[in-house]
Amino acid sequence: MDNWPDLDWLHWRETAIGLQLRAQIVGKVRLALTPWLNHSWHVPFYLTARGWATSAIPCGSRILQIDFDLIGEQVLFATSDGATRTIGLAAGTIADFHAEVVAALKALGASSDFDGSPSEMPGYPRFAEDHERRAYEAESARAFWRALIQIRRVFYQFRTGFLGKASPIHLFWGSFDLAATRFSGRVAPKHPGGMPGLPDDVACEAYSHEEASVGFWPGSDAFPHAAFYAYAYPEPAGYADAKVQPDAAAWNPELREFILPYAAVRAAANPEAALLAFCQSTYDAAADLAQWDRATLECPIGRPRVPREV
Repeated sequence: MDNWPDLDWLHWRETAIGLQLRAQIVGKVRLALTPWLNHSWHVPFYLTARGWATSAIPCGSRILQIDFDLIGEQVLFATSDGATRTIGLAAGTIADFHAEVVAALKALGASSDFDGSPSEMPGYPRFAEDHERRAYEAESARAFWRALIQIRRVFYQFRTGFLGKASPIHLFWGSFDLAATRFSGRVAPKHPGGMPGLPDDVACEAYSHEEASVGFWPGSDAFPHAAFYAYAYPEPAGYADAKVQPDAAAWNPELREFILPYAAVRAAANPEAALLAFCQSTYDAAADLAQWDRATLECPIGRPRVPREV
């Protein structure tokens, strides 16, 4: 098995778009039922041994969990009282998938009142009105998931070297990116908003504190390449001119982010080391230029069964 599979956006575009829209429908369920958590941390999915899942969603006195099983090619709905429903992952319309989700929720006695419009995907109709038949190549979806497994492994390793506030490894369904964020502990200037597809109040809350983020997205029509990214908010003076690793990484002035092509990592002699260098060097630049209290915030990379020395 190729641990770092080829992710040619143009090759799997139709499957990717259909998978993201389906993920958004399920994500909107979690968003509608879960009380707001700082930085929208109640929104994303988390990787599992078979795909990704919502984790526990409040459902009255019960728990609802929804899993994308990419191996079994299905979406599993389960509640803590033992009830389950499944929906197949296959070619078809988003409208039909939306209807199946609503039916599954009603059968489980869960609320089906959620926002029916795509997020961060301009030009796409409401889920219930999207009658275009969309392809589903199961192996392409699994290749994306296998890549996420390797990326999460490196992101998690990187995360263990930080003592301050840091996010879990999130899979956000809005832009379909896997992300990890570190915080300096200081309040940030209010975000100006204006981010495409993201309400201003959500953006302001998400960027309420100074942060340095690293992430990965599989591509889109606007940026048709799988790539890693890194940014800092607020962006410290000189950040765009910082020297980061590996050599394939470069500053993108339109995105205001460092970009590292996934293909460059995949082709590296040691992909894990190349990606870890990107995580570390982009963080180093943000933390040094913004004068974070690095001596207090950092620690050695964690090792299994070895407690951090204090």
